[in-house]
Amino acid sequence: MSVSSSDSVARFRFRRTLEQLANKAGRGTELISLYVPPGSRIHEVLANLREEGGTAVNIKSRTTRQNVQDAIERVSQRLRLFKEPPPTGLVIFAGAIPQNGPGSERMEIYTLIPPEPITVGFYRCDSRFHVEPLLALAAEKNSYGIIVIDGTEAVVATLKGQRVEIQKTFTSGIPGKSRAGGQSARRFERIREQVTNDYYVRVGQHFNDIMTKIPDLRGIIVGGPGPTKYNWAEGDYMNYMLKKKVLSIVDTSYSSEMGVEEVVEKSGEILKGVRYQEEKQLVQKFLYEIGHETGKSAFGEKNVQKYLEKGIVDTLLISEKLEGQRLLLKCKNCGAVEEFRGTRFEADAVKSSLTTRPCQKCGKTNLGVEEESDIVDSFVDFAEKAGTRVEVISEETEEGRMLRDSFGKVAAVLRYPAN
Repeated sequence: MSVSSSDSVARFRFRRTLEQLANKAGRGTELISLYVPPGSRIHEVLANLREEGGTAVNIKSRTTRQNVQDAIERVSQRLRLFKEPPPTGLVIFAGAIPQNGPGSERMEIYTLIPPEPITVGFYRCDSRFHVEPLLALAAEKNSYGIIVIDGTEAVVATLKGQRVEIQKTFTSGIPGKSRAGGQSARRFERIREQVTNDYYVRVGQHFNDIMTKIPDLRGIIVGGPGPTKYNWAEGDYMNYMLKKKVLSIVDTSYSSEMGVEEVVEKSGEILKGVRYQEEKQLVQKFLYEIGHETGKSAFGEKNVQKYLEKGIVDTLLISEKLEGQRLLLKCKNCGAVEEFRGTRFEADAVKSSLTTRPCQKCGKTNLGVEEESDIVDSFVDFAEKAGTRVEVISEETEEGRMLRDSFGKVAAVLRYPAN
């Protein structure tokens, strides 16, 4: 069975939430952003909020004062639900958000558990929500292996997001090229070759052990200032499965940890290209099926939805630009169900017109909203029930833009040909 969800979906949902929060604005400095890092004491954070509530009494505007105090109380209530912060921390946003001009404010509260541990803890009261510390967490989070090696030392590191962690360092023990007194050149060279091989083997064993334990390892970059990196990478020192993941061999001016930093600086496009290449291949697979008329392709929201409900979609491709709402309307008179897909504005208009909207089957104006969901969430829910792999495709590649512009932002590769 295909994978039913993917990192791309999780990143998309998290990024979308942050974008929605970033677009919200208060009438004044009434919106609260609270970051609670892991390991914090909840009672201490609550005590700080009580102090902020006391300070809010001095706000001159009665409306602003009331909204800030209400927001602090909402945040405190939400915080009391936790005995301690989750392992990655806790972020709470709350405030009165205008819905349709002055006087239409409605208190909104959002609780986020970050996908990775946050290192900052603060309270802000502003005219907007502060989402900046979370934005970096929405970036690509797959892990990459790095090894920098030369004839004197080697460093093994991992890169996840923007964080580099040094895993292991080695010294070679290889003697210099000047042979010790009394030894023949040939004998000295044999000793040197043996020590070099032992060094390569030792580095390889630790490197293999570290990298094979990383479940989301996407690629490996080998670096170093001399030819040693080629000798090691092309020899039999790396696990054959890991060899397939080598993305590049990079020349550096340094070894040691400075060499690792140099590899990261030089490999930005390489690392960026890994996901992009995956996206190109995913869309090209769909284009192959449609171009060869195999019957194993579908595109467009309603068409793909039909095959999802039948459970025959193998891979679902969704453009990151897909937006909208899905409504299921049910007639209370005859039980007929109608589906509506459109923008949020259009969906709101449909809901407002239900008292005068006739049922397509019986003609009675007795429709009600049976289900309502975000269009992307709706597709993902159907896909998960069918064990379908879901991938959110960016606009960064020509194929991604083609999915957006030519195929209705939704496409599918089917498990078998469908009539």
